[in-house]
Amino acid sequence: MIPILILAAGQSTRMRGADKLLADVGGIPLLRKQVQMALEVSTDVFVALHHHAASRQAVLDDLPATPILVDEAAEGMSGTMRGAVRQLPDGQSFMMVLGDLVALEVSDLQAILQAHDDHPDHLIWRGATTDGKAGHPIVFDASLRPGFENLRGDGGGEALVKPLQAQTCLVPLPDNRARFDLDTPEDWAAWLSFTSA
Repeated sequence: MIPILILAAGQSTRMRGADKLLADVGGIPLLRKQVQMALEVSTDVFVALHHHAASRQAVLDDLPATPILVDEAAEGMSGTMRGAVRQLPDGQSFMMVLGDLVALEVSDLQAILQAHDDHPDHLIWRGATTDGKAGHPIVFDASLRPGFENLRGDGGGEALVKPLQAQTCLVPLPDNRARFDLDTPEDWAAWLSFTSA
């Protein structure tokens, strides 16, 4: 079973005081939705959180997912990845999912895991848009774990994955789901209006 790491340690700074990971999506907080989705494809689900995320952790308390408190989260996405991956159990590979990709579905995670099984000669397997833009979820081969220790700044894992494009298997997902996030209150209002229409 491949462990799944959900990155949920961001500050939601563009939400002007609101926490997008607690936004209501189909009657439940977004973060809970993401964890429930991950639990449908893996029994080993980990959630990266910053140390001031009691409200996020509270919406997960009754779910069989393991919170990972990341000291480095204040540094940005790279720090979160570095600190969280360091705490994952050993294994042949692991999946990483951004907590705020609101449109992701169980089938998307399953598609990436299937690509991992079907194309074992790669090191990275990741979701993409239908026109080939790389996104999430991403499965990393365990041999890449030491590379996370070198990540710095808010560039995420780009410094790690960019040199490995030839060893990356892209899996097109429908409807821009691999990259669709909502960063501002206006984004959320527009999306909720569209989905409820």
